[in-house]
Amino acid sequence: MVLDPLAVDDDEEKPVLAELGPEEEQPVWESEKLSQVPFRVLRGHTHAVSSCHFCFEDTKIISCSHDRTAKLWDVSKCIPIHVFGEEHTAPISECNLTADNKRMVTSSYDKTVKAWDMETGKVLWSVSLEGLVTSCNISSDGKYVVSSLDVDNAVCIIDSATAVTVACINDHHMSTVTRCCFDPDNQRVCSVSTDRTIKLWDMAAQSTTVTITQGHANVISDCCFSLNGRLLCTASWDKSLKLWDINTGEFRRRGPDSLHKVHKGSVSACAFSTDASVLISGGYDKVIVLWDVDAACKKLILKGHEDWVLDVALSSNKKWLISSSKDSTLRLWNIENCEQIPAVIENKKIIGSRMIQCEECEKPFPLELLDDPNLITRCVFCRLASPSRNVFPLPPAP
Repeated sequence: MVLDPLAVDDDEEKPVLAELGPEEEQPVWESEKLSQVPFRVLRGHTHAVSSCHFCFEDTKIISCSHDRTAKLWDVSKCIPIHVFGEEHTAPISECNLTADNKRMVTSSYDKTVKAWDMETGKVLWSVSLEGLVTSCNISSDGKYVVSSLDVDNAVCIIDSATAVTVACINDHHMSTVTRCCFDPDNQRVCSVSTDRTIKLWDMAAQSTTVTITQGHANVISDCCFSLNGRLLCTASWDKSLKLWDINTGEFRRRGPDSLHKVHKGSVSACAFSTDASVLISGGYDKVIVLWDVDAACKKLILKGHEDWVLDVALSSNKKWLISSSKDSTLRLWNIENCEQIPAVIENKKIIGSRMIQCEECEKPFPLELLDDPNLITRCVFCRLASPSRNVFPLPPAP
């Protein structure tokens, strides 16, 4: 018997969803009892759905799957309107779109990265690499594509106009690179690995400028930046997420903020809202968690997938959440009114009870779960604005 290293204790009672007979019509919206959040199930892939994103001003969704296809979905109808297929010969690990939605890039275990024209559905170029391509990402200006490989633990950067490899960083990590992405300013590439390290590679200096060793207690599976570039989130098989203040380097002194004790298994995906006030995550425990970033606390847990949640994304207006799963489906969640859900209100009360006044700007701010109010006396914005000041009070003079 082969043991799954990601296995978790699964003794929690599952919500029961009614199965519809063939003669019954599929309801427009379903609602999972425990979360009270309406959702729709998007069916069309025949294997695990590895990646999902909103696009075209949140009117469409792009997804890719181990069934070797990518699909463009209409949000209003929840049906696929175009299939990108018959090009990859192995599972697609990730898909990403340019900011103008004109091109898509896909990475695959067939050792290729491909760029697609979104209007025609045709492949613009295909680059063959040395090993399985575990992830891909496009810079926000659309000039470069970065991909990660399992061979040589490498990260490769490709010119998206010419399909020429401009950098291939071999042995960047000690073991397989699981995910890579550009920062919002396209100045650095973040990569994470099964070796538990986080690395930032500088595009201008052509070198690694930040290395965080033992960033987690287990494999790091995902990474993402907030849109303002201030925070980097990493997700791990150690059941936690961590928020790193990369912009100011404050993490070097006080470490990351940890989000934990909610997921019961490995965390596989993470994504920020555009204003970085909300973080969402998905994991092996089949659930999606919404987190309040400022308070470093959970807001809501969404249940319903029948297998491992592989990716998550938020719409730009924070009204919609999309999740993809190993159960071959995507779920579109309507979270527009989630602030009125009793569980969210109760969590707000808990957070509110841990509010103190900032000694500098005099505005109230929430304490994190492990913060000591005798030590943390300024809000995060004042601490970021003047990082040179000590966060902790100095000891009294002898």
